[in-house]
Amino acid sequence: MLTVDVLATFPSPDRGVWYIGPFPIRAYALCIIAGIVVAVSWSERRLVARGGRPGTVLDIAVYAVPFGILGGRLYHVATDWWRYFGPNGNPIDALKIWQGGLGIWGAVALGGVGAWIACRQRGLPLPFFADAVAPTIVTAQAIGRLGNYFNQELYGGPTSLPWGLEIYQRVRVQPGTSNPILNQPGCVPLDPLGCVSLDSINGVAVDHIPIGAPVHPTFLYELLWNLLVAAIVVVADRRFRLGHGRAFGLYVAGYTFGRFWIELMRSDQATLVFGDIRINVVVSAVVFLGAVAYLIAVRRPREDASELPPLDEPEPIRT
Repeated sequence: MLTVDVLATFPSPDRGVWYIGPFPIRAYALCIIAGIVVAVSWSERRLVARGGRPGTVLDIAVYAVPFGILGGRLYHVATDWWRYFGPNGNPIDALKIWQGGLGIWGAVALGGVGAWIACRQRGLPLPFFADAVAPTIVTAQAIGRLGNYFNQELYGGPTSLPWGLEIYQRVRVQPGTSNPILNQPGCVPLDPLGCVSLDSINGVAVDHIPIGAPVHPTFLYELLWNLLVAAIVVVADRRFRLGHGRAFGLYVAGYTFGRFWIELMRSDQATLVFGDIRINVVVSAVVFLGAVAYLIAVRRPREDASELPPLDEPEPIRT
């Protein structure tokens, strides 16, 4: 019976933040950083293999990464504004990016602006760069989704499937310990601890008390889908020698196709449009159609690396 119980679900981590003295180490941030490192390293190899100059990806990442993080946060705050500016919201929390909340649409859009600025300085065509980084971006997204696991977020409705995810009550603790902060104003009773404050992001699961039935781990579904999309882009790029942004277009089409269906499974609060449709469902559909249209319209062969400008020194931005 014990074996059956263990296999019936899989647990959430007991926390998403650890302390070294007074300093918090957040799993969400570590996953984002790991994704960036993998993406930059792999993109470098892909760009060089396509005829680019070594070191170019890191130079462009200096622009693209901070732009992308800012864009991702802006999109999240704009679409989930009620979390921060609603009746029960705190506008200061909009700045707390370490608590989770990055919208991929804003990250890619504004990250693309940063990449365009850096590419323009170097005379490098943005589509050439985008094709090199396409599978690496979606792989970084997959790695970043592990942060949602530690933060107990982005899950779906109840399920009886063997991979159902248990979500635990987490209580606020004293930094550097596992001791609950007891009897604070506004806290809730939780036997046998007494009065504690619940905190899903920063807290610790005490006695692993589940919140409701096991749920669909939609973050895991998206993680696996992203890895599949990365593999498809790599194979298609090698087979058809995709160029002029078509590898990037295939990544966008593949990702949004999966995100559309996965988004429909999610049960967390979200901004609704057109009545009761989640905004990310609509965005996924629109971006998917745009990516497919681009793939159909662009038929030119891959760029000839010999035609690219020399990359010894950044070129000044032309106005």
